[in-house]
Amino acid sequence: MSAATSLMQALLAPGSTPQDAYYALDQAFAAQVDPLHWCAVHLGVSDAEIMRRVADWAGLSFLDAVPRIDRLDLAPARLESLAEVRIYRTRLPGRDVLFAAPDFYGVLRLRAAQASRPHLSRILCLVPATAFRTFIVDQAGQALLDGARQTMARRWPRAAAQLDLTRWARWTFAIMLMAVTGLLLVAPLWGWEWFAPIWLALVVVPALLRLAALCSPPDPELAPVVPPTDDSDLPIYSVLVPLRDEASMVGQLHAALAKIDYPPEKLEVMFVVEAVSASTIAAVKRHLVDARFSLVVVPDAAPRTKPKALAFALPLCRGEFLVVYDAEDRPEPDQLRRVIDQFRRDPDLACIQARLVIDNGGAIALPSLFAGEYAGLFAVLLPALARWGFVMPLGGTSNHFRTDVLRELGGWDAFNVTEDADLGVRLARRGLRCGTSVSATYETAPTTFSPWLGQRTRWMKGWMQTYAVHNRHSGALVRDLGLRGWAMFQVVLLGMILAPLLHAGFLLVLFVHLLRGEAALPMAELWPIACLFVLVTGHACAVATNLVGLHRTGQRHLWLWQVLLPAYWLLIAFATLRAMREFVRRPFHWFKSPHSAGIPEGRPLLQAPPRKRTGLSHERAI
Repeated sequence: MSAATSLMQALLAPGSTPQDAYYALDQAFAAQVDPLHWCAVHLGVSDAEIMRRVADWAGLSFLDAVPRIDRLDLAPARLESLAEVRIYRTRLPGRDVLFAAPDFYGVLRLRAAQASRPHLSRILCLVPATAFRTFIVDQAGQALLDGARQTMARRWPRAAAQLDLTRWARWTFAIMLMAVTGLLLVAPLWGWEWFAPIWLALVVVPALLRLAALCSPPDPELAPVVPPTDDSDLPIYSVLVPLRDEASMVGQLHAALAKIDYPPEKLEVMFVVEAVSASTIAAVKRHLVDARFSLVVVPDAAPRTKPKALAFALPLCRGEFLVVYDAEDRPEPDQLRRVIDQFRRDPDLACIQARLVIDNGGAIALPSLFAGEYAGLFAVLLPALARWGFVMPLGGTSNHFRTDVLRELGGWDAFNVTEDADLGVRLARRGLRCGTSVSATYETAPTTFSPWLGQRTRWMKGWMQTYAVHNRHSGALVRDLGLRGWAMFQVVLLGMILAPLLHAGFLLVLFVHLLRGEAALPMAELWPIACLFVLVTGHACAVATNLVGLHRTGQRHLWLWQVLLPAYWLLIAFATLRAMREFVRRPFHWFKSPHSAGIPEGRPLLQAPPRKRTGLSHERAI
C-alpha cells in the first residue's frame, strides 16, 4: 500500500478499506483540492480532527493552536503570500520548534524526510490549518492593518478618501453643494428666465435617465435549472462576511450560507469579525465545526469601517472568485453557480452585482418604500447602466469579483463609507466592465425611523465622499472615463445627492407661491410651471421605476405603497442634510446598522434541490 493510500485510510472512518481510500483520493484529485480539506468537509469533522489523525499516522506531536509567543511583526513584501505560509520556526524554552499545517502532499514529504532526519520528530508539531492562519494573522496583524488602510492610497494616490478628503476639501465641497442647491432653488423665486435651460438640464436629466432605463430591455430571467457544470470544473469561491456586534444574527446567517449549492470542498466562507465584538466571535466559533467556515479577527484600529475589515481579510482569500455578504443576507442557494456561468459566458466581466430584494415590505410604509427603491435600483437602473457601459455604483453586498482584478485595483477604500459605490467607479476608471444578475439575495429593511435614518445618512455621506474624491482631479477622471462616461458619472452620483434636496426645495417654492395667493399657474409664469413639471416628471419616473422593478422582483403587492414616495423623499432630504454635516465633521464615521434575527414571514430560507455529484462512483459510503 502506498503512503498516500495509507494516510487517506487513516483519515477515514474506522473500518475503512484501501478501496475506500482509493475512492476518496480519486474524488479529491478530481476536485483539484487538498485531500485533507476534502476529508474534513465530506466527513463532517473539523480541520483540527483531521490534523490530529494526520499526527497520529505520522507519529508527530499535535497542538490545537500555536502557543502565544512574542509578537514578531511579520511584514512580507506581498501580503497575499501569507495565505501560502505552512510552516513557522520559533524557539520555545529549551528547544527549537517547527509549527506546521501541511497539506496532504506536505505530510507525505515530511514522512519521507523523517527517514533521513529522525530529529524532525522531536522538533516538528502539527497544528490545524485554521489555527495556524490565526497565528500568522496575529503575527502579521500590523502589516495586514497597514495594507488595509494604505494599499488603496498607494494604487490611487490622487483618488483616495484618506488623502483627498482634507478638511479644506470637505468644507469646499459642502459649500459648493449648498451653493448649487441654493442657486437651483432661488432661480424660480427671483425669476431668472435666462437660467432656465441650465436649470432644466441639471434637474430633468436624472429623471430622463430613469425613463431611459425603463425603456431598456430587462435582464433575461433565470433559467429554471442552472446550466450543468461538472463540479471538478468549478473554481474555489471565497465568501467574505464582515460582522460587528452581530451575535444574534450568526445562527441565521450560518443557516443561509450553509444552504449554498456549491462543492463544499471549494467553498471558503470567512466570518470577518472586529476584535471588539467578543460575543460575535464566540457565536461564530460555535459554527466552525463545518470546515467550510472560518474566522478572521480584525484588530481594533481606526477607521472602524466595513471596507477596512474586508481589505484586512482580502490577502487571506484563496478563491479565484470572491463575494461579499452582509449579516442579514440570504442568497439564493444556486447564486454562485449562476454567477460562475455568467462570468464564463462573458470573460470581460470583472464584477457582477446580484439583485438585492427587500422581503419584509407590505405591513408598514418604511420597508415597503425601501423595497420599491431597491427594486427600482437593482432590477431597472443598475442593469441599464451595466448594459450601456457606464459607471455602475455597486450595492453594499452580493458583489461578485474576480479576485485578481480586485487585488489589482487595491481592494476597498478603508476610509469610504460607501466602499461599494466607490469601487464601481474605480472599475469603470480602469476600463473594466460590471454586469448584473437576476439571482437574488434577500435582505430585511429597517422597520423604524432611527436605524433607517442612520443608515441613509451614511449612504448619502459615502456618495458625497465618492463624488468629491473622484472629482478632485477632474482631468484624470475625464481621461479615464471619456467625456460621455464622465457626464454620466456626474448625472448618476450628483443626481443621487441633489435629487432629495431639490425635491424638498421645489415643494417649498410651490408652497411660497401658494402663500402669495398665486394658486393658479398662468402660462406666462415660467418658473412655477417649470417647478411643477419637474416635480411631476421626477416623481412619475421614480414611481414608474419602482413599479417596474417590483414587477420584475415579483412584489406587485407593494405597488400601492409607492404613492407615498414624495413623503419618503422628504425623509431622504433630511438624511442628506445630516450627511452633509457628518461629511464635514466626521467623514469616516461608520454608522453600524442594527439587524434583528428571524426570517420575515412569507420568505423562508430557500433550499437548493439535491444536485447529483459528478466524478467517480463508489458502492460503499465512506
